Amino acid sequence: MKAWILGGLLAALVLGAGCGRNVDAPTVDEYAQKRAERGKGKASQVARRGRAGKADDAAETQGLGRVGEGYEYVVTPGRRDPFRSFIEEQKQRLAKHERGPLEQFDLSQLTVTAVVWGTGRPRALVEDPSGRGYVVQVGTPIGKNDGTVTSIGDNSVTVRETYVDYLGAQTSKEIEMRTRSTTQGG
Repeated sequence: MKAWILGGLLAALVLGAGCGRNVDAPTVDEYAQKRAERGKGKASQVARRGRAGKADDAAETQGLGRVGEGYEYVVTPGRRDPFRSFIEEQKQRLAKHERGPLEQFDLSQLTVTAVVWGTGRPRALVEDPSGRGYVVQVGTPIGKNDGTVTSIGDNSVTVRETYVDYLGAQTSKEIEMRTRSTTQGG
């Protein structure tokens, strides 16, 4: 019980000492007066500069610097232009060639149904989400991410997809799509 009373008194002393007024700090009225004086000085500067100075003054008050006249950005060869949209560049790159029906779907949406692999040119039957089947072979474009069938095994199709990041670097990834095996009980 004594500890609670002692703790309460200590807290009251700390709070009471922290609530004192700082004598060196300006009052609200002094702050408002200085702000009004600064506003009058800027208003006369803007009036002297004329209409063109208003945009520059607004840029300065927002923390932006002035851009010198005649400034022009020069694109360095081999580097991406930071003023062009990455998404628009991707759309233009993908629109260069006409996309086939299998390139409209993600690989996770496609199902390998059957594989013919004992021949000189192995083939596989791939179904889209609507159930429509397509015959693919090595080199067939497939998937949204510029995928290409690289190999067909006894129960799988291997696809290499190429991803382009925001810096323009390409990364390839091998994805194996397998046929679903069903076991019959009985």
